[in-house]
Amino acid sequence: MAVPSLLHALSLQSPSLSSSFSRSPNRTPKLPRLSLTSTSKPSLFPTNKFSIPSFHSLCFIQSKNNHIPNSNSSNNCIVSSVIDSFFILCTSLALSFSLFVTDVEAASAFVVTPPRKLQPDELATVRLFQENTPSVVVTPPRKLQPDELATVRLFQENTPSVVNITNLAARQDAFTLYLLEVPQGSGSGFVWDKDGHVVTNYHVIRGASDLKVTFADQSTYDAKVVGFDRDKDVSVLRVDAPKDKLRPVPVGTSADLLVGQKVYAIGNPFGLDHTLTTGVISGLRREISSAATGRPIQDVIQTDAAINPGNSGGPLLDSLGNLIGINTAIYSPSGVGFSIPIDTVSGIVDQLVKFGKVTRPILGIKFAPDQSVEQLGVSGVLVLDAPANGPAGKAGLRPTKRDAYGRLILGDIITSVNGKKVTNGTDLYRILDQCKVGDKVTVEVLRGDHKEKIPVT
Repeated sequence: MAVPSLLHALSLQSPSLSSSFSRSPNRTPKLPRLSLTSTSKPSLFPTNKFSIPSFHSLCFIQSKNNHIPNSNSSNNCIVSSVIDSFFILCTSLALSFSLFVTDVEAASAFVVTPPRKLQPDELATVRLFQENTPSVVVTPPRKLQPDELATVRLFQENTPSVVNITNLAARQDAFTLYLLEVPQGSGSGFVWDKDGHVVTNYHVIRGASDLKVTFADQSTYDAKVVGFDRDKDVSVLRVDAPKDKLRPVPVGTSADLLVGQKVYAIGNPFGLDHTLTTGVISGLRREISSAATGRPIQDVIQTDAAINPGNSGGPLLDSLGNLIGINTAIYSPSGVGFSIPIDTVSGIVDQLVKFGKVTRPILGIKFAPDQSVEQLGVSGVLVLDAPANGPAGKAGLRPTKRDAYGRLILGDIITSVNGKKVTNGTDLYRILDQCKVGDKVTVEVLRGDHKEKIPVT
């Protein structure tokens, strides 16, 4: 299509070419014929080619057909050859220029890539990937059951109240002798009131030189120790945080709990994010020993809700989201968790907030380990020391001592308090926890080979 149009344009501008094709007044010239020929040489892609005669041939054919001798015919043929060469040169330049101007991206659409041959296992892998990874992933709204919705709502409403507590200890650098604060442990806690009080376990903050409290939004504040109770593994901290960050956990009661009741344990281990574990109450009125003093903690809640490392000090909630205990310990071999009941914790926290310490009735004695008393073949609590200014010393209880020859003289052995039998130290603590400061108790002791009842205030 481009060749005839270009030829026509050249014929209009060239006088020699126009004279060759100009119509004579006496004779109508005959136009040259264009013959369609095909190549006889076989090829892989047979094509038909148009044979276009050159200008020199056109000039010769026209002269022959006119049968008019012309002295300038040789000159005209030379001119035609020059024009023919010029035409070929222009065509070559136009094709060369078009190769640089043509859009490569558009032309690449016509490139046919042969299909890749894959092995059967590769085809299966590709098909599995394509079927399970659509180009547009549309996540339908998840449908939850009513109990699941209640659990999600409980978690979302109570997580702002649960904090992470980092225990920092002062360590001296061996080379520079500088004092450095090194994290030695972490645990969880929860906001108790709007005054910034935070409740956690005592073993979480034990031995700390500094404490950091991290809230759900990752904001961190310095904490001060208000008070602690080693015997019950409870401590109270205070942080100067904005009021909008302090969301106290609603306090419930633990007196009417039932075995089989659903419970939820929330923690904030390592300050990364909150965790939730669910379970049921496996047992009530259990007894464990304090990690700090070994004193028994009574009426402990046993649950199968996992209390993971770092969750100690977090809240144990009922299905209404009320606080019923503090997660305090877990027996690793069995995965059984224990929580201090909230009825015990509430009285301790109130005293710590008001007085900074817990006032608990004591006899003012030191007693021997239970194994030592068992070796003597008796049942009770052996008094090792009874200071004279203590309640037991003032009442007249006798301690264990040595005579002038170094022989051991056993002191009084407590066998009962207020008529309740005492077989070991745990029984004694349990009875005293039910008393108040200032109460008068009757202590029955085994002194030598006879028993005596001694009033102690």
